[in-house]
Amino acid sequence: MKYVKKEFFEIFEEKKSKFIAHLFPSRDFDEVMSRLKKEHPKARHHVYAYRYLNELEQIVENSSDDGEPKGTSGKPSLNVLAGNELINSAVIIVRYFGGIKLGTGGLVRAYSDSVNKVIKNSELYEYEKLENLTIKCDYSELSKLEYDLQLLDINILNKEFTTDVTLFLQATKEKLNILKSKLERTITII
Repeated sequence: MKYVKKEFFEIFEEKKSKFIAHLFPSRDFDEVMSRLKKEHPKARHHVYAYRYLNELEQIVENSSDDGEPKGTSGKPSLNVLAGNELINSAVIIVRYFGGIKLGTGGLVRAYSDSVNKVIKNSELYEYEKLENLTIKCDYSELSKLEYDLQLLDINILNKEFTTDVTLFLQATKEKLNILKSKLERTITII
């Protein structure tokens, strides 16, 4: 499974109609939809599709034709996201009608092609399930520990400085297991 970390867009034209596809992280959906409606007030349609993993690691998906004939835009766009195994990602396609009707098959192809085009020209990342780990260390051990965390590509979510240092970490299970095997005995896992 793959996902995007930032927004990408591509323009696709079919028989004078313009399809502007925006691919972005699904968590930004409301913000991007609001922005695109302001940027494109004369657009005829704002079709969307999104897929994300919920807290139970189940894929949640939804789409909308936004006034296009039923099943000709939202669902084909969603199918392209699913076919490319994209999760935690959303696409909004802004359509400007060019005066020539495309028909149902033409609409399906145009929306699918516009989503494929933006995916092809986007930077995709491989999804990895992340886990959290909390550890405590002495101040004297912090710089070496931070160096090791950087080498293992483990994210430090937060640091708390009290009588010792508490680090809140996030990484894949494999990376956290490697870290655990390398930790000094003076560093404790909470």
